[in-house]
Amino acid sequence: MNEKGAEQMEQVLYKKKFTVKEFYNALYKGIWTFKFLKKSKKSGQLSEQFVKRIMLAVTEVNGCEVCSYAHTKTALEMGMEEKEIQQLLTGVMNDIPADEIKAILFAQHYADTKGDPTKESWDEIFSVYGEQTALGILGAIRMIMLGNSYGIALSAYKSRMKGVPIKKSSLFYEIRMLLSLIPLFPAAIIHVIILRLLKRPVIEF
Repeated sequence: MNEKGAEQMEQVLYKKKFTVKEFYNALYKGIWTFKFLKKSKKSGQLSEQFVKRIMLAVTEVNGCEVCSYAHTKTALEMGMEEKEIQQLLTGVMNDIPADEIKAILFAQHYADTKGDPTKESWDEIFSVYGEQTALGILGAIRMIMLGNSYGIALSAYKSRMKGVPIKKSSLFYEIRMLLSLIPLFPAAIIHVIILRLLKRPVIEF
């Protein structure tokens, strides 16, 4: 890839850079709400394609290369049209089912604020979809936020190993982020156990 092509790719991807603290927040929140995603999928309240649209929309906001590739591949395998996938990855929502639009917009808002949405936006999702589906949507958003926050550093490191370093990144940042998972994962598990014992709300403002 020439320099111009690399710069164009960097404009499309690598839109955000997460700190270790932000990654930890995404990590424990993703673990905390994963059960709601799993329950909503099992009950049929969230289809696989609905979840995939949420994840593609969040990935578009954050700009994670490895997540973009992985979710595009699985979306195609589950029968989603390539046109729709490309639209989601460029922020266009022309072909999204009407009953999913508010969830997708909330997902983009959640990603744009790095996990700090407004109370009003969450209240709207809760009102439109009901408690269980809303929590499932939140679970899907938080899981892909976790994937993106780690995947961006991983993507940058892989690009560096191919001889195309990302200007917004550094080797120190990439190594620090990648290695941070080792101590942070058990800490996040303990954090979630404590939050559940204290019966804290899954989202606070």
